[in-house]
Amino acid sequence: MKRTAPAVLVLEDGKRFEGRAYGSEGQTLGEIVFATGMTGYQETLTDPSYAGQIVLMTAPHIGNTGANDEDMESRRIWVAGFVVRDPARIASNYRAMRTLDSDLEGGGIVGISGVDTRAITRHIRSAGAMRSGIFSGDTLELSDGEQLDRVRSGAQMKGQNLSDEVSTVEPFSIPAVGERIGSVAVLDLGVKKSTLDHLARRGLEVLVLPQSVTAEHVLSLKPSAVFFSNGPGDPAASDAHVTLLQEVLRAGVPYFGICFGNQLLGRALGFRTYKLPFGHRGINQPVLDKATGRVEITSQNHGFAVDMPIEGVSESRTGFGRVEVSHYSLNDQVVEGIRCLDIAAFSVQYHPEAAAGPHDANYLFDRFRDVVVERNAAAGAGDGK
Repeated sequence: MKRTAPAVLVLEDGKRFEGRAYGSEGQTLGEIVFATGMTGYQETLTDPSYAGQIVLMTAPHIGNTGANDEDMESRRIWVAGFVVRDPARIASNYRAMRTLDSDLEGGGIVGISGVDTRAITRHIRSAGAMRSGIFSGDTLELSDGEQLDRVRSGAQMKGQNLSDEVSTVEPFSIPAVGERIGSVAVLDLGVKKSTLDHLARRGLEVLVLPQSVTAEHVLSLKPSAVFFSNGPGDPAASDAHVTLLQEVLRAGVPYFGICFGNQLLGRALGFRTYKLPFGHRGINQPVLDKATGRVEITSQNHGFAVDMPIEGVSESRTGFGRVEVSHYSLNDQVVEGIRCLDIAAFSVQYHPEAAAGPHDANYLFDRFRDVVVERNAAAGAGDGK
């Protein structure tokens, strides 16, 4: 490793972990969370859903395969900080274009290595996600008390609306791959490149829109369907997006949402959301599909969830009819999917694009395509009457 300077990770409850600087030196603050993926660190780093968070990798060796342009899930690294045990000294992979360390330095990402990530994970697993900070360089000279004060003065994730930080500023489109079956308006709340690619490969022209777009503008595009992406922040702080979604649903436009888009559907239907003690992050989260009884291993990254009974049929409190939980976590019974029974809307809490991760849930994009095809057929039948 090039970096040999000391660094320290400070948690909100006063716990301190000394290690070595990794990436850039300086100070960074954010909510500390752990990700359980054994691979896919570059996809994790460039996932906009991690904005505002210091991410700890539970896998012990990070950086082994270097970094490249192809595996970038967005235009930049979004994590507030990075915590690893053993950074690779050499990047060894035929696809590597550079080292991970160089990407972290180039992106100004302050990290720490050489800490006991297992002990930190166990602590977070017990005490819950909390504010934290990494200090190196000049900020390492601050007293323990000053460092802790800075950590405790940092923003809480609860109540934060971060969509405007990660969303595209200008709308753009991606042409359908193969035969075009329609268009999908994608509200970019922190969307990943792989998600857009999956939609385009299903024959959908993808219209990516800024998070500030109005319902009137979305509907003026006459999309075949609407999609809300993953993203960071607290869904309870995104009332404007909930209102937009309600107007889309009332207009009868089919809807598919993932991650943040699942939480916003829950709120649009009149259910509340709440903060999980430590969230679900990584590429090995087991989920049960209630309809098939099949267990899916999924890629997840969320700290909030929808509060709904996982059994039985519920009634939307905002007038959208019957709703049921379609998927739930086998680890803690958290709601992992919602299906509306009286309107064409469904969502999942995990990332079916699985970048990186298992491909168990790719079928959801096919299901979405089928909804669009059925709507087209119904519209054609109506025109013929």
